[in-house]
Amino acid sequence: MESVMAHRSQDDIRLKDDVYEIVGAAIEVHRTLGPGFLEAVYQESLGIEMGQRAIPFSAEKRLHLTYKSHKLTSFYVPDFLCFDSIVVEIKALDRLSGRETAQVLNAMKAAEVSVGLLINFGAVGKLEWKRFVL
Repeated sequence: MESVMAHRSQDDIRLKDDVYEIVGAAIEVHRTLGPGFLEAVYQESLGIEMGQRAIPFSAEKRLHLTYKSHKLTSFYVPDFLCFDSIVVEIKALDRLSGRETAQVLNAMKAAEVSVGLLINFGAVGKLEWKRFVL
């Protein structure tokens, strides 16, 4: 039991560090571009920045969905899946709502990961981000 708890704690710390690496890349994108661009511009720029920082990621990876053990033909496409364990959704909105939170939580379920990150480049004055844990 002790070793499982210690392992879990190390995983939590690693994911926290990974989240901060991603947020650091997003801060650099926001610092460079500022607010006002379309989401696609921030997504492409964040991909470049994460690549330069050697952050492992997949962009727009198709995640298959299931319903009661049945594989659906529909799929979900998060903006990024980083470190194979963190879903990242990018927004460029004046303010976030419950809709964006639900989107991240659903992406986390589809990707079968416990950590999600919602990054909003559209808020005036600063980068807005939220970390989610299931």
